[in-house]
Amino acid sequence: MLQIALVPLLALSLSAPVDLTDPHKKDIAMQLVSSAENSSLNWKAQYGYIEDIDDGRGYTAGIIGFCSGTGDMLELVQLYTDRKPDNVLAKYLPALRKVNGSDSHKGLDPDFTKDWKTAAKDPAFQQAQNDERDRVYFNPAVSQAKQDGLRALGQFAYYDAIVMHGPGTDKLSFGGIRKSALAKAKPPAQGGDETKYLNAFLDARKAAMKAEEAHEDTSRVDTEQRVFLKQGNLDLDPPLTWKVYGDSYTIKK
Repeated sequence: MLQIALVPLLALSLSAPVDLTDPHKKDIAMQLVSSAENSSLNWKAQYGYIEDIDDGRGYTAGIIGFCSGTGDMLELVQLYTDRKPDNVLAKYLPALRKVNGSDSHKGLDPDFTKDWKTAAKDPAFQQAQNDERDRVYFNPAVSQAKQDGLRALGQFAYYDAIVMHGPGTDKLSFGGIRKSALAKAKPPAQGGDETKYLNAFLDARKAAMKAEEAHEDTSRVDTEQRVFLKQGNLDLDPPLTWKVYGDSYTIKK
């Protein structure tokens, strides 16, 4: 009797939608972000990425775009140094503290980019990047989305927004974008329609992007997330086909 009762429960659990925390779904999320941030689906090749993209945030680097001007790069290098004090980036901590909040490279040039690429070959630095990505961006975004009753696509929309705009509360940060969306539509957790709410969130996200010159290309909303939403793919199930900055990408499974 017990075995018979378990069969339909097992089948139900196997067919139930999964959150973005599922390892395969999380990998899909990272590929989607990487297509926009690095023009590549190979997100694991981005640990050593570093450049100044002239967005007022100094150097942007690593798998999630840690920035020397916004504090998250400082926190990453501090974590790496706490775990491995003799690393090649530890000597830049004083400079990273001084340039935080600006786009300055003072104390970082000329060797910081070279040393970053060297550190990126170290599994300890790669793990530090993974851990800070989760702590600062992925976990808070997915947690808030789940509280709002959103499935995997909505969880990803929150994650992509917090990656680009930061986890703050001002109108151009993730908190402000979500607040603008909530003023227009209710999320499922408040009895609202999921698709209607996500359209409101993407509208608010697009407005925030257009407010910053460096982010004025809104294709990661228009020809990526909005495409999945129009398809009704709220669980973000592959195959997925989208465009970012005019380039086409596909995740088959």
